[in-house]
Amino acid sequence: MRRHLPVALLALSLLAGCKPQATPAPDSAATPPADTAPAAAAAPAQDAPAASSGARDDIKATMDQFLGVKSFHATMTMSGTAIPDGMTTEMDFVAPDRYRMQMPMGTQVIIGDTMHMSVQGRSMKVPMPEGTLSQWRDPVKLAENQATMNVESLGRESVDGVAARKYVVHNTQPQPSDVTMWIGGDGLPLQIQHTSSAEGKTANVKIRYTRYNDPSIRIDPPK
Repeated sequence: MRRHLPVALLALSLLAGCKPQATPAPDSAATPPADTAPAAAAAPAQDAPAASSGARDDIKATMDQFLGVKSFHATMTMSGTAIPDGMTTEMDFVAPDRYRMQMPMGTQVIIGDTMHMSVQGRSMKVPMPEGTLSQWRDPVKLAENQATMNVESLGRESVDGVAARKYVVHNTQPQPSDVTMWIGGDGLPLQIQHTSSAEGKTANVKIRYTRYNDPSIRIDPPK
C-alpha cells in the first residue's frame, strides 16, 4: 500500500498546494491591464460586462457565492509531465470541510485535516498540513490576490452545452499565473482550468463542477 501513498499525495499537492507555473509578466507600459481593456475587444458588447471593472466584480461575486455552497461534485482531469499517464479524479465536497476523492489508486475521504485512505481493502489515516485544502474553496486565490489581480472577459462560451461567461484571471502573487474560469447563469463556476508546477514538473488541471447544493451528497469516514 505504501507505493500508492506518494501518488495520492502528489495529486493532492498538484490540486491544492503546488506553485503556479511562472509566466512572463505583462509589459504595463505596452499593454493595458486586462481588466481595463475595452470589453468589446473580447466579445460583442451584449456578451461582455458593461464596464471592464465589472469583470473583477463578476469574479468576486462568483467566488463569494462559491464559498457559501453547501456541497458540490467536481471532475478533475490532470495531465502534464507530473502525471504523464494522465489522471481523472471524481471529488465530492460537503461544507464545511469534508471531501471524498475517487482516484485510480483508491478512495480517499478527507475530514478536517485528516485523510482517510482506503486502498485494496485496507484503511489508514494520514494527517494533512493545516490549510492544504483551503485552496479548493478558493481556486482563483481571490483572498490572496484580490488587490493586484487583473480579470479579462472573453465573452460567452458553452461548457457541455451549458451557456457560460468566460474569464481569465491574471494573478501576480506569489508568482504570475493565469486561471481560466467559465461561470454559469446561476453565478457559480462551471469549469476552471490552469497549469501548475511542482518540483520542476507541470500539471494541467481542469475542474468541472456540478451538483451544487445537492443534499444527497454525504461524506462519512470509512468504517
